[in-house]
Amino acid sequence: MRNVYVQTCERRDRCTEQEKSNTKDLLQQLVDDYTTQKQHSLMQMKKGLLTREAFLSEAAGHIRTYYKLDDEKEKHLLEEFEQYIFGYSRLSSLIDDPTVSDIRVVGYDNIRIKRKGHRESSDIRFASPREYRQFIDYVATRNQVNISNLNAIQRFTDNESHPEFILRFTLSMPLVNTYNEPYLCIRKVPKVFPRMKELVEQNMMDQETAQLLIQRFRQGSTLICGGNSSGKTTLLNALKETLPDDVAVLVTQQADELTTLCHPDMMFLHSLPGSGEQQVNYDLEHISIAGLTMDVDFFIIGEVKGAEALYLLNAAYTGQLCAATIHAPSADKAPDKLVDYAMYNSRYSRDELMRMMDCFQTLIFMKHYKVSEIFACRGWSDKHRNLMYERIF
Repeated sequence: MRNVYVQTCERRDRCTEQEKSNTKDLLQQLVDDYTTQKQHSLMQMKKGLLTREAFLSEAAGHIRTYYKLDDEKEKHLLEEFEQYIFGYSRLSSLIDDPTVSDIRVVGYDNIRIKRKGHRESSDIRFASPREYRQFIDYVATRNQVNISNLNAIQRFTDNESHPEFILRFTLSMPLVNTYNEPYLCIRKVPKVFPRMKELVEQNMMDQETAQLLIQRFRQGSTLICGGNSSGKTTLLNALKETLPDDVAVLVTQQADELTTLCHPDMMFLHSLPGSGEQQVNYDLEHISIAGLTMDVDFFIIGEVKGAEALYLLNAAYTGQLCAATIHAPSADKAPDKLVDYAMYNSRYSRDELMRMMDCFQTLIFMKHYKVSEIFACRGWSDKHRNLMYERIF
């Protein structure tokens, strides 16, 4: 009797596995339908021209017409499809996890994450290269991104689909990759970011240091530097929220990482890269120029990466309060890095630009999500032909 029971259980398990496999195949086919022949419906839903309810009703009709399933399987397939479309498929659990800040899909079966600052492997994987590529096509369609050969490297942001995070994507296609799979990197930026009080509680700094930074941020221009994921943007996000309500603020950024929780007079502009099919292009240089004509008291660039550095320097040199983040391996390298960027499109000499840097009164160096060093600028030394900084923390 025991052998009969075991055989019955094994048959049931095989049937269950077969049903799961069939469901996955049907889901992949349905997603494929909507990323190819029914892409227009996805785009209408993304643009808000088709409600979620109307979109799912149409999908139910499509399943009923072409898939010929019984009611229970039809309902289950629609539920799986809804989760796929309005989430991010197998990556949804990682996106929902508040301890995960970064997701890197190195291969269909190799998904790496950064959890609380430490990199590790996840237990999530796609079933096959085909399923992963199908997912990439869906992500591109959902975010209205073209991934043809003319656009093999794409950077884009999804600030709508998740209630807690802004998702910043970097996608490179096999055309430019050594291996024949796409690479997908996702940076999660919390919509409800920590304020200075929370950063003190998280040991980014102590209370005395926080008060020092708030005071100096309001009195002079500030440059925050450090490596990747060192806390630069997190600190800048918190510091700008300490500005008084009667200060008009303009934030320009490449990706929508800086937002506001309560300030009544903050405007946000982001860059729009051009592509082979779309020649419209607004980079940080363009929007920085426009921003300086918008009657602002405080000008912020989310991350300096190019010729926009010159307009940041010009604004700060004319007395306007400014702040920015910049990648630098150490505090003393940050002014040099910003001046290097400013020289991309400048008639000024290097010495002239370095002299202008003395308007950045505060230099903050971040390391491992902590305020590591704070320097006060004491001006330009004609004798040594360099900027003089005093370490105050």
